[in-house]
Amino acid sequence: MHGLGELEAAVMDVLWRAAEPRKVRDVLDRLDRSLAYTTVMTVLDNLHRKQWVERELHGKAYLYRPTLTREEAAARALREVLAASGDPHAVLMHFVASGSDEETDILRSALRRKRVRRT
Repeated sequence: MHGLGELEAAVMDVLWRAAEPRKVRDVLDRLDRSLAYTTVMTVLDNLHRKQWVERELHGKAYLYRPTLTREEAAARALREVLAASGDPHAVLMHFVASGSDEETDILRSALRRKRVRRT
């Protein structure tokens, strides 16, 4: 995910897949890597500081949950790419031109819904 390091993205993936908030140990146990508990704790603390996760003290441990859905985070990343491109119009035109028929239909539908909400 744009704006996240590799380990941060892996931790966010664990949280996005979870049905409920997770403790550091839960996240560590679900990662496909051999890491120290303190490493995962530091990553979660950094994600909290960056406002990717919120935490709530539960007993002696924090429970972590994402502040955005995976889809909302992806949309934010796309917005940042457009803003950094220098020419959002050209980027969008290239993006649309490279899209599949299904993706084009999804974009058309979303634009129609947006217009209806504005009126």
